[in-house]
Formats: sequence, structure tokens, C-alpha cells
Amino acid sequence: MQIIIREYKEKDLPEMIRIWNEVVEDGVAFPQEECLNEITGKTFFVGQTYAAVAEDTNTGKIYGLYILHPNNVGRCGHICNASYAVSRDSRGIHIGEKLVSDCLIQGRKCGYGVLQFNAVVATNTHARHLYERLGFKQLGVIPKGFRMKDGHYEDICPYYHEL
Repeated sequence: MQIIIREYKEKDLPEMIRIWNEVVEDGVAFPQEECLNEITGKTFFVGQTYAAVAEDTNTGKIYGLYILHPNNVGRCGHICNASYAVSRDSRGIHIGEKLVSDCLIQGRKCGYGVLQFNAVVATNTHARHLYERLGFKQLGVIPKGFRMKDGHYEDICPYYHEL
């Protein structure tokens, strides 16, 4: 397996939409509740500052993706936000680490000064440990900030990383 992180291409959209929808359907990490389709997915990914995929260069298989976009506007426009999605059958093989590490580089290249995550679910311990290992700082806790798929609420933890 030879994984590279590269800017997405239109041919990647079906797999990107499939992987994104897996995370949405899981209902434990993304705030979105509606799945993407061919039309909404293309619009969504085209509208990002940058979007990338994790591809195995030996097989062409897409294992995951990330999106990068402004977190705010104007005087706060130097702060970006990102989301990461890894295919269910590819979790646990460090794809997320490769995606986040590349995102930090691309964020700088795109002119951002800070990468901020607004709503990391407190129970998403794998993501939280990864972010902290890569130098992200937790800003606090927002009690009951995320409604899980089953209807109960979990705390969220905002994080940031200076680029």
C-alpha cells in the first residue's frame, strides 16, 4: 500500500461522496444530517478552498478525504476549518493522520494563519488524540453541543492550530 494525499479530481467525486455519506450516516462526528448526492456532492466539494483525497497509488483506491475552507469572514478570514472522512473499512491504518498533516500544509499554502475545529465530539477520542499529537490545542468544552444520531447530546471540544 502506497498512500499519497493529493488534490481531488472530478473522477474522485463518487468515492468522496460515498465516504462522506458514511460519516454522516454514522451520526457521531459530522453535524450534517443530509447525505450528498451526485449534484449536491459536486457543488459541495467544488465550493471548498481545497479538497484532497488519500489514494493508494498501487490500486487507485480512495481511502479518505478532507475539505478545507474559511471558518469565518473579514477580520477573522485568516482562520480556516476542515473536516476529515475516512472510509469505514480503512479506519485504524493512520489515513486520518496523513490527511490532517497534509491539511496543515495546504492551509498555510492557501494563506490561512489558524486551523480551527469548532465541534470535535468529546467521545471521538481517536480524533482528539490525533489532533493533540499533531500540536492542536483544546480551547475548552461546550456542554451538550452535539446531538448524536440516537438523540442524546455529547460535549464538543473546539481545537486550534497556528499555521
